[in-house]
Amino acid sequence: MTTNLSRRSLLALGAGLGAGLGASTMLGGSALAKAPKLGTQTPYWHRFVLGDAEVTIVSDGTLPLGPPKGTFVGVPDEEVRKMLSDNFLNPDNVVLEQNSPIVNNGDKLILFDTGMGTSKAFGPTTGRQQKSMAEAGIKPGDIDAVVLSHAHIDHIGGIVGADDKPLFPNAQYYITQSDFEFWTDEGKLGSPLKDFVVHARRNLLPVRDRIVFIKDGQEFLPGVQAIAAPGHTVGHTIFMVSSAGKSFAFLGDLTHHAVLLLEKPRMEFSYDTDPKQAAASRVKLLDTIAANKTPVMSYHFAWPGYGHVAKTGDGFHYYAEPMKMEL
Repeated sequence: MTTNLSRRSLLALGAGLGAGLGASTMLGGSALAKAPKLGTQTPYWHRFVLGDAEVTIVSDGTLPLGPPKGTFVGVPDEEVRKMLSDNFLNPDNVVLEQNSPIVNNGDKLILFDTGMGTSKAFGPTTGRQQKSMAEAGIKPGDIDAVVLSHAHIDHIGGIVGADDKPLFPNAQYYITQSDFEFWTDEGKLGSPLKDFVVHARRNLLPVRDRIVFIKDGQEFLPGVQAIAAPGHTVGHTIFMVSSAGKSFAFLGDLTHHAVLLLEKPRMEFSYDTDPKQAAASRVKLLDTIAANKTPVMSYHFAWPGYGHVAKTGDGFHYYAEPMKMEL
């Protein structure tokens, strides 16, 4: 059966609805329920299938950097602010996410990066990873491997708890030797890097006997290959994660921002050990990722950080993957 609705009939319908609402209002407004505000939020985890593996992304919470000036370098401040506002982002406070994938390949449960832990160097919104894991039904004692992209405070901070005891008691830890040695060097305690070194020593030294050093190109765990991406730190590494013909690249800190450091990938980031080398690594690896149409999982992009990177002119554009509800 086909129903034709003319403009006149639609207007009449609207008038009728309005009259009905008016009548109910006169009778005390009981037609509209007054539900209480819940004041709760969804759990901070997301799960999907990769080939034969199951991937669960857990969050350590948001990490605010504050105003972009002085942090994103090499492009005029007003241009940076415009790039943010044009993308509906706050130009006065750059906020990053902290997204860690946990890959269950059927043999091992592998966590990538551990968040800020107990440190509140970037404010009170970090340090959520353990809570997110609990929400996702994952126990720290079940983690077999902790893979570290580098030894910065927001990536190794959750290895130990407030009591300085390891939170993943049954795990082996994987990192480059150069990054381990650089950030645990006692001689740097008197340098501007002191806070980062203190945090790295606090988290890495208690598990030193469980650390395995990884090398560029090495498949050091089933379906996990290391790819050198130096510059952000001396041994910064990204990882190709694969299962049954499907894969994604875990970017670590190859690029911190889905707008600023993609649209202008040669922009420098003040937390880089060698900003120019970091920019060169970013351009080289993103070129390859975009050309191969490899999905990416980014630690710092908007939650949950999974999507695709495409080449656009001299830069790149990030396309977030829709979150699928089915498994």
